[in-house]
Amino acid sequence: MEDTSCSSGQQITKHTGGKAYMCGECGYRTAHNSTFSRHMRTHTGEKTFKCDQCEYSAAQKSVLDYHLAKHTGEKPYMCGECGYRAARKFTLSQHMRIHTGEKPYKCELCDYSAVNKCTLHYHLKAKHTGEKPYMCGECGYRTAHKPNLSKHIKTHTGEKPFKCDQCDYSAVSKSNLDDHLKAKHTTVKPYMCGICGYRAAIKSRLIQHMRIHTREKPYKCDQCDFSAARKSSLNRHCQAKHSVENLQMPVQES
Repeated sequence: MEDTSCSSGQQITKHTGGKAYMCGECGYRTAHNSTFSRHMRTHTGEKTFKCDQCEYSAAQKSVLDYHLAKHTGEKPYMCGECGYRAARKFTLSQHMRIHTGEKPYKCELCDYSAVNKCTLHYHLKAKHTGEKPYMCGECGYRTAHKPNLSKHIKTHTGEKPFKCDQCDYSAVSKSNLDDHLKAKHTTVKPYMCGICGYRAAIKSRLIQHMRIHTREKPYKCDQCDFSAARKSSLNRHCQAKHSVENLQMPVQES
């Protein structure tokens, strides 16, 4: 009798595109049982990989390994362009796109593109849905992203938990601290102005500098026709011209 087990397996592969394992929750398919098991943990919430130094747990060993680097401080992957170091090869690959200009993640609704999927997701929520579910209870500020709200709240509390290990500077966010380290404690300045040769350690500084040449002033005052090239300049203007103590009180008629 002919053995049909092989042909049956081939038939399954043919009709499923080589992905015989399917998730009953969301329809996700994969060719490998181990990948399928890992995927199912996203539905069950199971996190079997435990950190032996804190209470953190993860659904995947690779994610736990990345977390462990926070305890060891080990960052074996280094950028040859600017000296940036990362705990994961994947993180370094994403960083390298800053230098190459590669932005493989494209928005389907406009011509925006991003260096990583997370940034594209932020763009979609902020620009195309108008959804801003996170609100500050102090001032009513709203944002599409929870990390932005957490960062904003620190402007009220004055909390600056990210400390520079080379000076007494502290910041409300890790990104601000990273910018400080690049600007103040490294001589590497990979971003250059093509008009005058000005060099900057961080891309945002170059963008600000370019406005000297373009005369662009994107920050508009909502109370008068003042505009500024920098947000900090707009904030100073608002405090000087539109704060309560500087507003001229209307004269009451007798």
